[in-house]
Amino acid sequence: MRADFVANASHELKTPIAGLAGFIETLRGPARDDTAARERFLGIMAEQADRMRRLVDDLLMLSRIEQHEHARPDTAIEIDRVLKGVLDLLQLKAGSRKVALELSVEPDLPAAVGDYDELTIVFQNLVDNALKYAKPNTTVRVSARPMGRDRIAVAVADEGDGIPANHLPRLTERFYRVDAARSRQLGGTGLGLAIVKHIVNRHRGRLDIQSTPGKGSTFTVMLPAAD
Repeated sequence: MRADFVANASHELKTPIAGLAGFIETLRGPARDDTAARERFLGIMAEQADRMRRLVDDLLMLSRIEQHEHARPDTAIEIDRVLKGVLDLLQLKAGSRKVALELSVEPDLPAAVGDYDELTIVFQNLVDNALKYAKPNTTVRVSARPMGRDRIAVAVADEGDGIPANHLPRLTERFYRVDAARSRQLGGTGLGLAIVKHIVNRHRGRLDIQSTPGKGSTFTVMLPAAD
């Protein structure tokens, strides 16, 4: 597993590094005095550098989470506050993609046992993914409700293309993508759902994924409720 992880991470970094090296060589040579080409190449180089930054940030985050995955958080967290913060953060992105964000929290929802920052990362990843794959002029719905006496369920539902059933069991694997080219084009690192899975595991929770091709997907996180 470690060898596969290193190979996959190296592959993800290799493409943008090769691109940067090629553009630098071109700017030093044939395009040295071509102002238009220089501006275009610098823009592409900035995108590739940002892609590497996102990947390294996610790798470091995944490493930190794995190091203390055995230590369960013990703080009471107001889930509605976490969700409102995430939706506020992603409202601009939703608008640019012509997707509406809708939040529904049942009254008297109990607090969850967890880590505020890590749960923010979980729902930011899930809502961000929903926005990436939602069709324009649709709604991403985020809902939170009690589940039995000691659990809370938070669902993130989109109206996108959906995911074929054979891909669902592997979605949380590191670097696994249903459509690799589209994921990279949309800025994905292939680590978002792996990070979600490890954080949910640390919280002694569960992640459930339901999807219907052509209709959309629902990612549901079940967390322990505070006493």
